[in-house]
Amino acid sequence: MLAHTMTLATLFLSFRRLLAAIPLAPVRAMLFASMTLVFVPAAHAEGIAIQSASVEPADDGWNLDASFDIQFSQRLEEAVNRGVPLYFVVEFELARPRWYWFDEKPVVSTQVYKISYTPLLRQYRLSIGNQYQNFTRFEEVTRVLSRLRGWHVADKGALKKDQVYQASLRMRLDTAQLPKPFQLNAIASRDWTLASDWHRWTMTP
Repeated sequence: MLAHTMTLATLFLSFRRLLAAIPLAPVRAMLFASMTLVFVPAAHAEGIAIQSASVEPADDGWNLDASFDIQFSQRLEEAVNRGVPLYFVVEFELARPRWYWFDEKPVVSTQVYKISYTPLLRQYRLSIGNQYQNFTRFEEVTRVLSRLRGWHVADKGALKKDQVYQASLRMRLDTAQLPKPFQLNAIASRDWTLASDWHRWTMTP
């Protein structure tokens, strides 16, 4: 009986020594990593979502206003910082349904935005045709690209009064205008795919 008690005491003492020998830092690190996985909120997924869109009358016809939520992947932002230009295409359509034939599309418009970066000047540029604006931070470029205001999409007389039209809008990264090696990356990786779904609504002039 005494020998059995001594054996249990020896095992208990050995177990305590083993626990004391385990460093606490790695254990704490593992616990912190586990808590991080549980409690840190997930970041926004990459992509484009249309938050709002409307076609408003103007002196010279009809203008489009829209707001986008644009979330760049880290790989796309790194590509811009290495001097790779990105082209974004905004597509807008107005269609009038016809039961006897294909839908009439009196308005089909596109607008192309170019994002570029000059490492020597540490300057970003957002261009629309010959017009451009310079920025010092990529977040500023994203904010301006996300807000579309006063885009002239139709002249006066292009739309018939009291007719119902279906408006369609989307924004997408034009991977066809990427340099050839990056076009292959765009085919193989979702990191290079950035596009919204078609946003549709009805309007009556």
